[in-house]
Amino acid sequence: MTETQAIQAFAREFLRDPLHVAALFPSFPPLCRQAAAPLPETGDPVVLDLGAGTGQVTDVIQERLHGRGRHIAVEFNPRMAEVLAERHPKVEVICDDAHAVVDRLLAEGVRVDLAVSGLPWLATAPKDRSIFAPLARLAAPGGAVTQLAHAWIRFFPTAKQVQRNLEANFEEVVVSRTVLANVPPAVVYLARRPRH
Repeated sequence: MTETQAIQAFAREFLRDPLHVAALFPSFPPLCRQAAAPLPETGDPVVLDLGAGTGQVTDVIQERLHGRGRHIAVEFNPRMAEVLAERHPKVEVICDDAHAVVDRLLAEGVRVDLAVSGLPWLATAPKDRSIFAPLARLAAPGGAVTQLAHAWIRFFPTAKQVQRNLEANFEEVVVSRTVLANVPPAVVYLARRPRH
């Protein structure tokens, strides 16, 4: 499947379910590179790619890994997960709820060097069920979590709750400059040093 076909598949799924897909277009390469920036350049890192869609962030992670480590991509939408698996046969693609996958990884004793989240507000904003608490427990020493968000919604109450949820679970939370080379413009939250 070509990148153009993957983008078209993503747009179709947004039109079917905008609440869960959260964007008409997948993330553009500059935003994906920003989200994957904390990925260690050496060793065999474990990377968790949440809300992977049709694989735009996955592309960048795979390019940076060069066959190293373990890359787990989670996508709840079965049609997008199928596209993702077709585009990235070397990635462990899991079609399931992100919370369920994180819980399983915790039970298995897995530790993640980088978790990149493209999950929508439904998974990141609820105070009592935010994905960031289990991600903080899943983080390896020195690990990081990045969360993508559209810049124009950063100041809405729900988006502010996403940042509070990050700050409640990590000692360091930094918001990137706006990535204007994305449609729509977006930011990346970077979280390190879990509070556990």
